[in-house]
Amino acid sequence: MTDTAPRTDSWTVAGRTFNSRLIVGTGKYRDYAQNAAAAEASGAEMVTVAVRRVNLTDPNQPVLTDFIDPKKYTYLPNTAGCFTGEDAVRTLRLAREAGGWTLVKLEVLADPKTLFPDMEETLRSLKLLTVEGFEVMVYCTDDPVYARKLEDAGAVAIMPLGAPIGSGLGVQNPINIRLIVEQSKVPVLVDAGVGTASDAAIAMELGCDGVLMNTAIAEARDPLLMASAMKHAVIAGRESYLAGRMKKRFYADPSSPLAGLI
Repeated sequence: MTDTAPRTDSWTVAGRTFNSRLIVGTGKYRDYAQNAAAAEASGAEMVTVAVRRVNLTDPNQPVLTDFIDPKKYTYLPNTAGCFTGEDAVRTLRLAREAGGWTLVKLEVLADPKTLFPDMEETLRSLKLLTVEGFEVMVYCTDDPVYARKLEDAGAVAIMPLGAPIGSGLGVQNPINIRLIVEQSKVPVLVDAGVGTASDAAIAMELGCDGVLMNTAIAEARDPLLMASAMKHAVIAGRESYLAGRMKKRFYADPSSPLAGLI
């Protein structure tokens, strides 16, 4: 008999446990109301917030927390737009003061054209933040060597890019992502580059613990429908990974036996 009971398949980062393996962003939406509706449709339990771009404190303007309840969602402040370690550290100190957030996402960018991470600055910033008691999830290149250095320096999650931020190109280097998954003792989440549901499924089939995305949902023709699609893609990719895919073969292997043909 096939087991049809619901599968409990949570993941944990820095002592916090989540059932959804999808993290969604809070930028590029028409307004906070649409953002909140998309988050609901995605089934996400964590949202990432660009501290320098999203209003968290000014009561004279729409405030994100009025639409996306911090009691329902785990907020993950990030350092989008930071190009130096000092800017990143300062930004996350402000986040901690504003909302008491210590679980954070670090990204230190090398240049505004590619938005690739500056890994030397990223590693330096991580060490400073860890000393200050932050629990740091780190956006990084898909370099297994640097991923190991980040974990050794105290990162609570490794977040290699699938492709450039906002590009929608999907996972460009699955071999490196898989190598990072195999060597890491902390969660690994693809961050950046996902464009459609199949991209999210591929990331999960590589064994990643989760996927973070923003533009793929926010810039879809129907953001709410895409959010739902991403929810199901992450679930399907995860179940496919757990099930174990069939072996690839160079030649055909018939589904029905050839013996006893009429």
